[in-house]
Amino acid sequence: MNFSHIPGQKVVIDRLRTAVAEQRVSHALLFYGPEGSGKFAIALAFARYISCENRTATDGCGVCPSCAKYDKLIHPDLHFVFPVIKKKPGTEPVSDTFISQWRAMVLRSPYFSLNTWTEAMEVANEQAIIPVAEASEIVRKLNLKSFESDFKIMIIWLPEKMNAETANKLLKMIEEPPAKTLFILVSEEDDKLLPTITSRCQPVRIPAIAPDEMSRFLEKNYGLDSVYAGEVAGIANGNMVRAIELARDADSTAKHLDRFITLMRTAYKRDSQALVSWSDETAALGRERQKGFLTYALRMIRENFILNYQGKENRLVYLTEKEEDFSQKFHPFINNRNIQALDREFNLAFAHVESNGNTKMIFLDLALKTMRLIG
Repeated sequence: MNFSHIPGQKVVIDRLRTAVAEQRVSHALLFYGPEGSGKFAIALAFARYISCENRTATDGCGVCPSCAKYDKLIHPDLHFVFPVIKKKPGTEPVSDTFISQWRAMVLRSPYFSLNTWTEAMEVANEQAIIPVAEASEIVRKLNLKSFESDFKIMIIWLPEKMNAETANKLLKMIEEPPAKTLFILVSEEDDKLLPTITSRCQPVRIPAIAPDEMSRFLEKNYGLDSVYAGEVAGIANGNMVRAIELARDADSTAKHLDRFITLMRTAYKRDSQALVSWSDETAALGRERQKGFLTYALRMIRENFILNYQGKENRLVYLTEKEEDFSQKFHPFINNRNIQALDREFNLAFAHVESNGNTKMIFLDLALKTMRLIG
């Protein structure tokens, strides 16, 4: 991952390059900003740039031994910390326990969410944290001498997942690290970090990715035509994680739309028998596909509500061509009378699916409530 592979973010990247050129890189950086803005990708490219043996004024060389090891995420002076779960009761796992899954996920794409990561660990229903045992590992690793590079680099992804005990054990290390040590904290919710951690870091805000930059990236890397790439970029609203999911899963998006249309039309007709069939079919899907559908349905409900207030000159809603065709006639049925209730019921269904509830009951209940609210 070089800077040249990252869409947009020129201002941030120029700032990081300048810091390296002027030898004023802070020992602890906090990258923060909205999900999907490329914070982790920039952190990885920055670490590679610092470690490169023949870097230019703009990027890493891409061919030196250091860059070759970064390509496989196996550089001995690059360390990762991320949320993990307990495999067995009584165990104390750390990031290295899951390092092979982590490398495989990052090498597929440096744009991912906590959901992506928990699925990669095959523990989608568990809560991932950075446990106190991790703090001891960090201290141990960073007290060793660097193997090959001038800098030892520790990238901590989602530091807000540290509990107070873990964070407090790291305070002194972050405040007074060994020489030539660099911490890069990559946070989605920096407001949840302990103030004692944030006060010891130099903040670097990473903004959402501009739609035109995202569209060009999707065309180049995912083979989308310019029209669909623009639609996806609009729907993703600066979130590259969401955009890549849509680009990779265009077929699933079409199926989500069909399922949503069927539910809404059947609910409007008040055809209870057809709603039972719909709920049985939806319950037969895997839980991740069910959650994907519910997330999609929530977006469609909100976008259709906003369509009621969008003027001809204002662009407030982003829909694909097929979604817009359906929504032109459907959006009056999502209004002030039912928007809050629909939003609540679909969110509640998502929470119940995530908690391993009985999906036949969940989706039948949702379908019948939708019939009451839409009809």
